[in-house]
Amino acid sequence: MRASALLALGLSAVVGGAQPQPNSLPSVVQSEADTPLSTLIQETLNQNPDLAAKTALVEAEQERIPQARALPDPSLALGLQNDGFKKLQIGMMETSYYQVMVTQPLPWPGKRGLRGEIASLGVDSARWARERTRLSLVAEVKRAYIGLLLVRGQMALLTQQALFWQKAGEITKVRYEVGQGTQADLLRAQLEQIRLRQTRISLQSEEKVYLATLNRLRGGSPEAPVRTLARLEDLPLPSAENWAARAAEESPEVQAARLGTRQAERNLDLAKRDRYPDLALSAGLMPRGSLDPMWQVGISVSLPIWSNQKQHRAVAEQELRRRAQGSETSSVQNLLHQRIQERSAQLGAALEIVQLYREGLLVQSEASFQANLAQYEAGRGAFLSVLEALNGWLADQGSYLQALAQAQTIQIAQQEFNLTGTPPISAQALSASAMGMGSSPGGTAKAGPAPAKGSESSPSMKAM
Repeated sequence: MRASALLALGLSAVVGGAQPQPNSLPSVVQSEADTPLSTLIQETLNQNPDLAAKTALVEAEQERIPQARALPDPSLALGLQNDGFKKLQIGMMETSYYQVMVTQPLPWPGKRGLRGEIASLGVDSARWARERTRLSLVAEVKRAYIGLLLVRGQMALLTQQALFWQKAGEITKVRYEVGQGTQADLLRAQLEQIRLRQTRISLQSEEKVYLATLNRLRGGSPEAPVRTLARLEDLPLPSAENWAARAAEESPEVQAARLGTRQAERNLDLAKRDRYPDLALSAGLMPRGSLDPMWQVGISVSLPIWSNQKQHRAVAEQELRRRAQGSETSSVQNLLHQRIQERSAQLGAALEIVQLYREGLLVQSEASFQANLAQYEAGRGAFLSVLEALNGWLADQGSYLQALAQAQTIQIAQQEFNLTGTPPISAQALSASAMGMGSSPGGTAKAGPAPAKGSESSPSMKAM
């Protein structure tokens, strides 16, 4: 029984420092402001070129407002009128003179105000486009940060898994050398250690991808380190909110669509006013040399005699565009409402799965391992049953982290008011007896929990 005692001692030492607390929330929950996440977000908002470009476009749209409200440029006309072709008669003939004429076009009252209002609505649209970029950048940073926490959490579990397989390998080697074990046990322990190295390589690759994403967003070097103080299980779980009410006021797409409707209405009003003629005031001075100068003033009016082909058609065009924009606004609102309801259902299912892990799966996995270990110590259990039960326990902890990450991802998509669904966050799954499988209370392999029904993306549970 010396080998059994060594196995129990070795595995207990390995698992003792990694036991979860499934039935209780973390005693100290770090808020976002207390973690490097807030720093990453601020650096991204300060340095990201996409957001800088959107800010420049807002400023560019603001420059259009005074242009739209300004009067048309006046025109200056210079001329000469002379009697005969033989010589200049200015100063000698009353009808010979130089001419300086200035003409100022004057749009029909109300047209300039409407053009300025349309330009102001364009500024508001540019601001909501910038807000969309800001929300997306913040969401990308949060997703990459959650992904980084997930990968590093999986790597911590993998380290625990590697330690107990190393202990198991040493014990199986001793048992085999003294004739108490089989070669199959020794080969299995060696095989699992190779598989763990393969999984670690995949996790390290995924960690580099998340690091590169965060550094791209904040404008840093792709190889710059990113520290993480919190663990994924330390983050507070998402809570239910009235996202539909918030989306009506905070969704950039909804607000931009509403502004588009208002712009279409103002364009329609402007098209109707374009049926009225524009005016032009002119004033001129005509010096005549030694004779008294002449002057003139006048007013001209444009004649919309082709209004059936132009102005009336423009009104019909803008009316159709207003209807189309109204339909587009309704479409955006309906789609956003659908996405919010989908994610609410997904989040409810994800939180239930997290609760199942905390109150059931993790507890039973641990109990299964302890039972198998006790049977092995008593000489009634198989060596592989103990190892597979412990593997399954760690694999269930890995799946628990995946479920936590999925819940956080859904919440991030809600905060982003995402119209395209919930982007996935996943990491290489840890291995159980069949790589990616959990353990049943009896120590046999079973499939992990199914993803939330209707979810558009679920944690990666790939088998190797």
